[in-house]
Amino acid sequence: MSSPEQARRYGRWFIMTDNLLVVMGFFIVFPLISLHFVDRLGWAATLVGVALAIRQLLQQGLGLLGGTLADRYGAKPLIVSGMLLRAAGFAMMANASSPWWLIASCVFSGLGGTLFDPPRSALIVKLTRPHERNRFYTLLMMQDSAGAVIGALLGSWLLHYDFWWVGMSGCAIFLLAALVNALLLPPYRVASKRAPPLAAARTVLRDRAYMRFVLILSGYYALGVQIMLLVPVTLKQLAGTAAAVGWMYTLETLLSLSLLYPLARLGERYLSLEARILAGILLMSSSLLLMSQIQSWQPAFVVLGLFYLGTIITEPPREARIAGFARAEARASYMGMSRMGLALGGASGYVGGGWLLDIARQLQQPGLPWLVLGLVGYLTCLLLHRQFRADRGAERQRRWWLAAQPSH
Repeated sequence: MSSPEQARRYGRWFIMTDNLLVVMGFFIVFPLISLHFVDRLGWAATLVGVALAIRQLLQQGLGLLGGTLADRYGAKPLIVSGMLLRAAGFAMMANASSPWWLIASCVFSGLGGTLFDPPRSALIVKLTRPHERNRFYTLLMMQDSAGAVIGALLGSWLLHYDFWWVGMSGCAIFLLAALVNALLLPPYRVASKRAPPLAAARTVLRDRAYMRFVLILSGYYALGVQIMLLVPVTLKQLAGTAAAVGWMYTLETLLSLSLLYPLARLGERYLSLEARILAGILLMSSSLLLMSQIQSWQPAFVVLGLFYLGTIITEPPREARIAGFARAEARASYMGMSRMGLALGGASGYVGGGWLLDIARQLQQPGLPWLVLGLVGYLTCLLLHRQFRADRGAERQRRWWLAAQPSH
């Protein structure tokens, strides 16, 4: 085996190990924030949603900054420092006794993610060949599901004692992840050349097709973040126990481990990336509309299973399509900017979801948030369909122009 291939193989194994730590550390804490501060302490859901939105906006909205820094200085220093900041944020969250303290902890957590997330995503693009990426993203999603359920179950168990143990456990895992990266991560360069940060940023911002795709995906992310806000609160109320949070991640893991890989292979064989993205978001949107009619926990888990199935269909082709845009001279910048849709959609999903939950309680209309979110999903599908059709037309026109040029 050649030396470059050995390096890629080691890098892929390292990414899998590192990813498991990051996912577990995140899911020990974040799914339980709404349960602790809204359900236990009685804080307004809108207030907690604002704190979560700030974390989302900082981490994903500044992703281009983290990406350009990684393109300039390499992956390792950004990843290690970002994980240390995330650990500090979780330690602060464990001791949060006021809204401002919670917001401050979300700021530290978000800034940490700004630094470590884009270079980690760029490493995947660097260490995988185009024909390998869809399958590798599928394996990462399967691992994400396993790490999420382990983290959520452990966090739910720790919540029986005190939220302090939840936050400090997340802190400890990110400290371990920082140490692993500091000792074992090779000094990879994620860009083919060390371009100045502003030059890398301009390369990304001038890619109009890419920017449209990223921004339209905001609607998709607004649906996805409800797993952190509306879904835990709703399931806990229907089931009468915080253990329902662990159950929902167990369901996600079972579906992912059993269906993710075969569905990805079938999709690769029979459907385009675009068709799979649209099908997955349509299923997610429809399941949210169904959730508006649910009044007990058993059917809620059936509908939640449909929602998870939609994400299973959507995520690998979405990641592969984004990676396909990335140019070698600005890999981390592209992957960082891809988080802008998550920043805008996640923030609006958190704030809007929390606000809709408060309004629904006042009006005694529990189905209201789910109806609005379902409509957001359908609108996202419509905009994506128009984008894909325009992209196909532009590609046909480009090929026609090339074919029409005289040969020399």
